[in-house]
Amino acid sequence: MHVVMFGDQHVESLGGAQVSMRLQRRFLERAGHTVTVVAPAMHGRAPVADAAYLDMPSIPITVDREYSLTWPGRRTDSWVDAALRGRPPVDVVHVQADFWGAYIGHRYAARHGIPVVHTMHNRVDVGIEATTPIPKTVLRVLNAWERRSLGSAAPGRDGWAYLRRLAAPSAAVTAPSTHFARRLEQHGVVPRGAGGVDVVWNGIDDDVLDAALAADADRPSGPPRFVWLGRMSPEKRLLPFLEAVAESGVRAELEIIGGGGQLAAARRIVEKRHPAASVVFAGRLPYVETLRRIRAADAVVQTSIGFETQGMTVFEAAALGTPSIVSDPDIAAELGSGHWSPSGSSTAALAAVLRRAAADIEAGAAPAPDASIRERFRQSSRTAAMVEVYERVLAG
Repeated sequence: MHVVMFGDQHVESLGGAQVSMRLQRRFLERAGHTVTVVAPAMHGRAPVADAAYLDMPSIPITVDREYSLTWPGRRTDSWVDAALRGRPPVDVVHVQADFWGAYIGHRYAARHGIPVVHTMHNRVDVGIEATTPIPKTVLRVLNAWERRSLGSAAPGRDGWAYLRRLAAPSAAVTAPSTHFARRLEQHGVVPRGAGGVDVVWNGIDDDVLDAALAADADRPSGPPRFVWLGRMSPEKRLLPFLEAVAESGVRAELEIIGGGGQLAAARRIVEKRHPAASVVFAGRLPYVETLRRIRAADAVVQTSIGFETQGMTVFEAAALGTPSIVSDPDIAAELGSGHWSPSGSSTAALAAVLRRAAADIEAGAAPAPDASIRERFRQSSRTAAMVEVYERVLAG
């Protein structure tokens, strides 16, 4: 079949959804399918020569020119129609976007009578609240823009109303975790026909996973080794975590992987509090090297609450046999086993769970991750699950 994916950003730009789309495309092609990816052209780097990419005319929207916007409307509609005209007939439109890419993809599908599978990657209300100073105003503007672009008169101007309008014309809606799928359903974000939301995890490249598992698995001797990784922004709760490290008094090795706007503040906390644990800021690392360090760690720490729609890092850790400290109870429930969880969101609760985890690790009593996650998290299995969704909507 020919699957056309629509994204808000070019899949070669930075971002978890983009990484997932690149991986999905590769494994769909391995399975014999054709994939075209439609997204705004990048401006911050040279174009990527790839026949599968249709780079829409766009304007840069960030200072580093990494991210772009394509305005949805008749001119863009005509451009997309012309660009896809010379390609094989489209069987399924897979929208993996929340904003302009979603509008453009749904408009294309509606014009040509093609079924849409829409993957909800983001909890829009939480994301906007975490990244903008006037979230209510932004949501009102987005809802108005969406109604105009999609020709919808559906009421509501919060984040859930926004997602409901994207789900309404879709033949299927998927989410990357059970907890996010159930939350979508509770707020009426369901595909037409009122079917449920399909859970299809974002996965890990089979080859990369096998290579990481084949590498030396010995964890270095010494004090417990913790790894925190992610974007250094408020919703990830790095600063409260570093305060908890200092309060806990644990003698451990802590590596912080990633970058972002709170790096300087994070360094200041370490300099001011002088924790008993050694803290190393490793910066951004290549993905394969990040996986190697996850496997060598005694535990991966994830401190965000309510923001993640899946929480990839702890699933990567579980696939590699490394337990996690997980603050979000929904993600902890999805993992099943192989984790420690604080009793609440306070710094004191996080400090207490760090002490408990360190003691368990030193005693050789760390919990083991669910062994089935390793196979269920492989991209080949995730692609097979998504193909089942495609085939169902085509049959229906």
